[in-house]
Amino acid sequence: MKAKFKRVPAIDKCFTILELLVRSKKPMGISDISNALKYNKSTVFNIVYTLNDLGILENGRHNEFRPGTQLYVLGKAASLGSQLIRTVHPYLEEINQRTKLSAFLGIRSGLRAIIVDKVDSAFDIKISSEIGMKLPLLAGAGGKALLSQLSDTEIEKILSQNKLNRFTRHSCVNKQKYKEMIERTRQAGIALDREEYIEGICAFAVPLNINRTDSQAAIWAVGLKRQVSDGVTGRYSRFLKEIAKKIEIRFSLG
Repeated sequence: MKAKFKRVPAIDKCFTILELLVRSKKPMGISDISNALKYNKSTVFNIVYTLNDLGILENGRHNEFRPGTQLYVLGKAASLGSQLIRTVHPYLEEINQRTKLSAFLGIRSGLRAIIVDKVDSAFDIKISSEIGMKLPLLAGAGGKALLSQLSDTEIEKILSQNKLNRFTRHSCVNKQKYKEMIERTRQAGIALDREEYIEGICAFAVPLNINRTDSQAAIWAVGLKRQVSDGVTGRYSRFLKEIAKKIEIRFSLG
């Protein structure tokens, strides 16, 4: 039996605007949207700026709007992401329990690494980043693990068009050396970050082959420098690579 409810017109308009922007494949201004849908301009203004504030839409330089990263994250979660999260989440919990580090699952979106799932440390020390958070692709272990899944041509294009930022005194800003770090990640199956992105923070990251050529995913474990001594680096690296293999087997079996 169909439930009785009172339809909310603002939600109808919200999704109509989103559908228009997705179909248009180009940014649109408030007037463009209003004219195309025959909606009152003030209604469009309020809906669009609310969606922009939520990260569902992004505002360009000329006040023209396009689908934003958060919409991408939600879409991924509804398709690939939901399967990915369901499959990987128990392994994030295992990483957290075995290492006492915070564990994250991320995917690449352009020049960003987007956190789509996490397990914060259940212990006193916690590195907290929220689901949906956007991190620079050219930073940290997670970024190197995601980049390692791209072709040399794609990596070269990204590096030639973008600057390597010095986030800390340990950051690599030499593009040739950075390419070598990505290649080492590709060969070894793991990336390390010793205070390259944030002072006092270390991380391990492994790329995930999820049988999707159009998507890059990785898991990473993050903790304070004192949690990641030289003595545990090899052990944690082997453990994360073992976890990645288990996850990849799950995806290879469909």
